[in-house]
Amino acid sequence: MNSLTGTGALVRLALRRDRVRLPVWAAVFTFVAASAAAATAAVYPAAGDQRAATDSINSVPALVALYGPVHAPTLGATAVFKLTAFGAALISLLMIFTVVRHTRAEEEAGRRELLGSAVVGRFAGLAAGVVVTSVSSLVIGLFSGMGLAAAGLPVAGSLAFGLGWAGAGLVFGGVAAVTAQLTKSARAASGLAVVALLAAYFLRAVGDSAGPKWLTWASPIGWTEQVRPYAGDVWWVLVVPPLAAAALLAVAVALARVRDIDAGLLPDRAGPAHAEGSLRGAWGLVWRLNRANLAAWLAGYVLIGLVLGGLAGNVGKMLDSDGARALITALGGEQALENAFLAAEFAMAGVITAAYAITVLVHLRSEERALRVEPLLATALDRRHLLAGYLLLATAAPVLLLTSLGVMAGLAYGIRLGSPGTEITRLVGAALAQLPAVWVLAGIAAALFGFVARAVAVAWIALTTFLLLGEFGTLLKLDQWVLDLSPFTHSPKLPGAAVQAAPLLWLTALGAVLVAAAVAGFRRRDVAG
Repeated sequence: MNSLTGTGALVRLALRRDRVRLPVWAAVFTFVAASAAAATAAVYPAAGDQRAATDSINSVPALVALYGPVHAPTLGATAVFKLTAFGAALISLLMIFTVVRHTRAEEEAGRRELLGSAVVGRFAGLAAGVVVTSVSSLVIGLFSGMGLAAAGLPVAGSLAFGLGWAGAGLVFGGVAAVTAQLTKSARAASGLAVVALLAAYFLRAVGDSAGPKWLTWASPIGWTEQVRPYAGDVWWVLVVPPLAAAALLAVAVALARVRDIDAGLLPDRAGPAHAEGSLRGAWGLVWRLNRANLAAWLAGYVLIGLVLGGLAGNVGKMLDSDGARALITALGGEQALENAFLAAEFAMAGVITAAYAITVLVHLRSEERALRVEPLLATALDRRHLLAGYLLLATAAPVLLLTSLGVMAGLAYGIRLGSPGTEITRLVGAALAQLPAVWVLAGIAAALFGFVARAVAVAWIALTTFLLLGEFGTLLKLDQWVLDLSPFTHSPKLPGAAVQAAPLLWLTALGAVLVAAAVAGFRRRDVAG
């Protein structure tokens, strides 16, 4: 038996576990890429429109920092400018979680040690995780490229774009393979890899907007840009990501040789013998487990708020064609373009905030699966109090996140207009208008956890469905009753639109009913043990 014995069986096991998850994500990425290409063709139909859009986008540093530049005034380059770096980051995030799920999480749950007692080599688990990640990255990249080609863009550029995405997934799959050797917990391994991803995105943003340009080349996300699909198709850059991934895999193997199973190379910190008063009780535990994650989300919202506020004043220059103005009006309402732009971005922020709320309930499910909930409930702790702590976080933290987004956006936008106080108040209210819809998604996740804990992931499907309805429902001319299925359809398009209290009250009531149902369900069902 060698160190890779059993890799094939573990690959088949991993693919079976991800038989729904990975195909769904591949379909989502393909659909988004193809839809973006089709929508851009309608917005910028003529070469003059594409050239004007390219000049306008590249003249706004905040926009270039967020998405990257448009390298040539072609339809393809204009269509994918928002997808290239941002989509690569999302695929990288997916691959980070996939590698950790099949490596460190397996060790944390004790299944890796159990498998290791059979005919399974020492590095078989790591190899299986890397193989699944590599295949998934390549499939998502190729399918997305096929979607772009099917939408009418050049085949060569579409292939280059898809392979660029696949390369980013490969690299950060390798990063996750390394962090999985460093820490004892899957959450910490994912966190370290995500920090590396954020650092790479930041390097690219600085290199693209302020320079020096070599910073873009120092970032794996920047490599995806430098492929320049539809703008010359620089094929040789595609060699760099596989080489970097191979080097990271070699580092991961070297680290795996010198550690024990279920151990990490970074030392665990010994905590104090007694908890502080503020950390005692159910809420203290929930806060202790989730405060770092919330801090990271809060930092992201502060940054995004500043960028959105800075971008709002330049929307008029960027959207210079009649088609672009028609599209932003359809997305945001009937008011000025700047208000419509902010309304569309706040609507997207509402969806992202709902994702945070879902992660809180998914974390509780992870705690239960790891058998850490049952010992807690064996004490005097009431299970309703434990769930209430997570529900408080899932409903109150979105208030903090959206408020910070509104404050930062209002500050940046208001300074430009000379009235920061007025704009902060106006945009905080606009951001908080998304809260009732966020609470409905939190309620759905909570109810799923309360009654059928293993089905809590269905909340992600619901969120993805609502996102697609909001982004493409109008463009696809779906019936209004279909659009009304999404709670975000009923959120007011603020700033710049009238507010009707009834939909917000109904959404809030629905969220409250779902939360109450979750508490009732959790009180009666068995806990994994």
